[in-house]
Amino acid sequence: MAYYIALIHKEPDSGYGISFPDVPGVTAVADTLDEAMQEAATVLGFAYEDWEDALPAPRTLDALRQDPEFLERSADAVVAAVAPAGNLADAA
Repeated sequence: MAYYIALIHKEPDSGYGISFPDVPGVTAVADTLDEAMQEAATVLGFAYEDWEDALPAPRTLDALRQDPEFLERSADAVVAAVAPAGNLADAA
């Protein structure tokens, strides 16, 4: 199963926002962390379908930690691993 590293941000008085360094433009937002994590898996599954099975390969956390942009974006984030819902999760 493929897992994508996710960055989770939460500001006071706002929902949880999740983005994926290896899948630009794909985000999830929800009021609770549980809902945000479920939504994150769902949007990754939709991205896989929309990109016609060409979703970028996920990098490992070690590889991402060598990326200065990732280090900057993750400085105030919680880092998690998310498996896409649907076809990609089944195929990987």
